[in-house]
Amino acid sequence: MKNDEPQKRGMSRRNFLLLSSGAVGASLLGFDRATTALGQPGTEFSESSCRKDGKMNRKILVAYASRCGSTGGVAEAVGQILCTAETAVDVRLIKNVKDLAPYQAVIVGSAIRMGKWLPEAAEFVKKHQETLVRLPTAYFMVCMIIQEDTAPKRTEALAYLDPVRKETPGIQPAGIGIFPGAVDYSKLSFLFKTVLKAKGTPEGDFRNWPAVKAWAAGLRPALLDA
Repeated sequence: MKNDEPQKRGMSRRNFLLLSSGAVGASLLGFDRATTALGQPGTEFSESSCRKDGKMNRKILVAYASRCGSTGGVAEAVGQILCTAETAVDVRLIKNVKDLAPYQAVIVGSAIRMGKWLPEAAEFVKKHQETLVRLPTAYFMVCMIIQEDTAPKRTEALAYLDPVRKETPGIQPAGIGIFPGAVDYSKLSFLFKTVLKAKGTPEGDFRNWPAVKAWAAGLRPALLDA
């Protein structure tokens, strides 16, 4: 019987670790759902409208979902590149978009949590899929995995969109942008902070502005000439 005690203690520790990791994952998911509408406390989210002098004949929506605000910065940079004398651009939080009728093209972006687009971004595309099928549409995501910009990392990041694309097969995106984000531990919950630190995620702003602007500029013909 004594010889069995170390094995039992070892099994107990393993079971405890498994249960603990499951509890943390459930807590993270619950926290993310709880903050879907509000974002992290004290976070400011960018929204803007751009219309330059000229004969405007197109209007683009850049709709995004975020928790800590860094995705909004990417959305704003995309909007600034697409705004011309002929094209107006609205940058909006997804929760504030009520109608797609004013727009001739749509870009939908989201931060990545738990290896997925945020729930409201996925729900937005699903809700408006009949309209988005008829409009030039593009996607972008902001995730720290692409901080190391390699082909395998890009393949892994692209898979984050699989659930959305499987539910809305009629939408063929004109482009998909993948960009690193920013991490400010002061804006994260204790649980997310703990997980990111355990994964070795560094704190800082890793957004690649030249890459964001180049992607938006390259996307313009697909959105405006379609």
